[in-house]
Amino acid sequence: MTSPPHHPSQLEPNPPLRVAGVDPEHGFAGGETQVLGLTLELLHMGHRAELICDPAGRLYERARREGVVCYPLRIRNSVDLPAAIRLRAILRRGRYDIVHFHTAHAHAMAPYARGFARALVVTRRMDFRPNRVFAPLLFGRAVDGVAAISRGVADSIAAAGVARERIAIIRSGVDCERFHCATVAERKSARAAFEIPSGALVLGTVGMLEPRKGHRYLLEAISHLVRDGKGANLVCLVAGDGGLRAELERDAQALGIARQLRFLGRVDDVRNVLAATDIFVFPSLHEGLGVAILEAAASGLPVVASDTGGIGEVVEHGITGLLVPPADGKAIARAIAQLVEAPERSAAMGRAARARAQRDFAITTMAARTAELYRTCLDAPGRKS
Repeated sequence: MTSPPHHPSQLEPNPPLRVAGVDPEHGFAGGETQVLGLTLELLHMGHRAELICDPAGRLYERARREGVVCYPLRIRNSVDLPAAIRLRAILRRGRYDIVHFHTAHAHAMAPYARGFARALVVTRRMDFRPNRVFAPLLFGRAVDGVAAISRGVADSIAAAGVARERIAIIRSGVDCERFHCATVAERKSARAAFEIPSGALVLGTVGMLEPRKGHRYLLEAISHLVRDGKGANLVCLVAGDGGLRAELERDAQALGIARQLRFLGRVDDVRNVLAATDIFVFPSLHEGLGVAILEAAASGLPVVASDTGGIGEVVEHGITGLLVPPADGKAIARAIAQLVEAPERSAAMGRAARARAQRDFAITTMAARTAELYRTCLDAPGRKS
């Protein structure tokens, strides 16, 4: 009996991919957390995943510390031709299957990268509508596929004239082993580190201190709680730095809540902040999805968050947390009070948040869906092998 013909595409697993991620930002915000997490997971999956980033940036430093191969590239602006030439040289040497642009600065280089990899992909994280003149070029002809981190982001790209079939919704992911429910010992240690008084209610928030993150409304909420006699034992840990820090500290003094606020500055590892926290608050005014919420959810915390952008795709109102209108300090205060007054409900929300993070927002799921997008782009009709 003769053997059936051998068809490699049917019988052999997909070969490993050669992927270059481009992120030239200096800071290390939620987007960079995702870039590093994706790269590490792709490596764990057996792919060759490398990064092209600014040598002065924190992503370059942290990725190299994790053993990721990084190539230095500074991108000054969207028309930085010397940077484009250097990028092309890196791509020529690397012989990549995929180049994945992770930020707007990186994405501006996509037209210059055409022809130096088999396919180009971009991730869109913000939910505001891109420029209608340039969006069809940058999200259409300049790249082969777009990863939108939420339905709201996908809608904004489509509204700018980009074909829906080019857009894949791939939500951000979180390492659910690294971020976990704090043990009694971890919680005790974290609270001691922040000098939290015994019996205090701890609110936590993580994010850059900039207008779109809405911290001023969290301060308003705390002032309402204090005035209503519900904030005597309240402590709020604010992790993050930015241009608004001095102004927010003055606001806290003016509102009479400086004693309740702890401005921690930049925190490279927020797990201690989350371990010390009872309720996570995310008052952002504009948000594609919210990596900080995912980390809080994976840590088993109930969340009070603004119902804006893709946040509603993460927080299930009344199940994993409470959604409030954006820019509404009173609504934030009412939501916090509800959770404080119903500790069993609050604990149940934290458990549900953890379960949902594990089910829908694991970094492994995000990486697998991203790899699927890569292969879809590579297998598109007319694509050269």
